[in-house]
This record gives sequence, C-alpha cells and structure tokens, in this order.
Amino acid sequence: MKKFFLLLTIIFLMTGCGGEKNSNDTKSPKYSRIITIGFDEFAPMGFTDENGNVVGFDVDLAKEAAKRMGVKFEFRMIDWNNKEMEIKSGNVDMIWNGCDIMDEYKKYMIFSKPYMDNRQILLVNKGNPKDIHSVSDLTGKIVGTQAGSNSETYIDENESLRNSFAKFKTYHNINSGFAALNKGEFDALIIDEIAARYEVNKNPDMFEVVEVTIGPATKFGIGFRKGNTDLRDKVQNVFDGMIKDGTAKKISEKWFGADLIK
Repeated sequence: MKKFFLLLTIIFLMTGCGGEKNSNDTKSPKYSRIITIGFDEFAPMGFTDENGNVVGFDVDLAKEAAKRMGVKFEFRMIDWNNKEMEIKSGNVDMIWNGCDIMDEYKKYMIFSKPYMDNRQILLVNKGNPKDIHSVSDLTGKIVGTQAGSNSETYIDENESLRNSFAKFKTYHNINSGFAALNKGEFDALIIDEIAARYEVNKNPDMFEVVEVTIGPATKFGIGFRKGNTDLRDKVQNVFDGMIKDGTAKKISEKWFGADLIK
C-alpha cells in the first residue's frame, strides 16, 4: 500500500512539473487564444483608415511582433479614459498605442522598456488667430486636451495654470479634438507632438504647431496588465530582436521618415 501511494505521489509531481514548464512556451495552450491590444484613434500610432482597417506605426510593430511570436493579436477600440478598467477586467491584454509610461498608469499596468520619446505641445488653427506663442498666452483662453491623457493629469495637478484658462475642456478622442479646434470650440489643444505634426502634415491649411512644451517630456511604452510579466517578457524579447535587425527602424521610417525608435 505504501508503494502504491509513493507511486501516485511521483506521478503527481511529474505531471505538475510538466505543466509548469509548458507555461513559459509562447505557443503553449496559454497563448492559444487571441491576444487583444487596446487602442484609441491616435494617428499615426494606431487608427482606422477610410476603409475601416486598423493601421498605424504601433499597429505595424505589433503585427510584426505577433508574427515572430507565432500568435495572433486582435486590435480592440477602447475609450482611452477607461483604459484602467479595460485592462484590469481582462477585456484587453495590452495597451499598445502611444501609451506614456507614467506613475499613475503603473498602479495598474507594467510596461515594456521605453521605445520612443514624447512631449506635449500646442496645436492651434492656421494663422494662429488667438496669437498664442507661450504658456502665458493661454491665460483667458479655452484650452482642450484628451480625457485620460497625461496632459490632463498635468493640468489638473497645476491648479494655478488651470485657473488661468477661461475654460479647460477634454475631448473623447483625438479626432473629435481636431474637429472642435477647427470649429473654434477651443483656442488651443495640448496634444502629443507626434499626433500634432502628423495632423499638420495631412491638413497644412487647417492647423499649425506652436513650439511650446507643456509639462515634462515622457516616453512611450507597451502596457500590460499588472502581474502579467510572462506576456510582457515575450513581447519585449521579440521587440528587442526587431530593433537589433533593423525591422523597427524600417517601420519608423515608413511612418515618420526617420528612425525615432530608442
């Protein structure tokens, strides 16, 4: 009888060890399902084109990473202001869409290594009709930024600056912000430089950039649900390979005409 129980114990331990070993395999059952990436309309990082296809710089990076991992990534549109709920609930596994690495976000996400620098600047209508050239020129103006963004956090934490505005308003997504600025609902947008310059290149007769940095510069990273180090490390590993062999550089040059990868 003792030998029988000893045999059962050995079988149990061997089975347990085998399962643990497979959990670190990218192609194990753990990764057999589709991995979802949360994104917002944030051109040129990730957005839907006129045909309804999800495209962008980060989208191309993610597709290449998925191919190298041997898995499928699905892109799921989210409200950027609700990204904490989206990733904590498991509705998305990753946030890969020009996401700033911020202490506030680290409360519920872990990040890849930073892969691009980012700063907040001002965007105004063509001709700069409100004569805005510095932060002090925002006094008495209607200023907008995206809800849930690091620029909203910065303004909320700087009460004196916020109180100097005639109004401080947020918009749901970047396209609604551009539309509101064009209609005169805002005097200026505080916005990611990359998105602003991309929009100016598309619509040079509508908008122009004001060379003013609002708040500290940040860095973009890929966000993962807190504790999901396994997925983060696998994505980081293939991303490092994309940087090393020049693939990430080619994707950057496709979208920006330069290598902006860190």
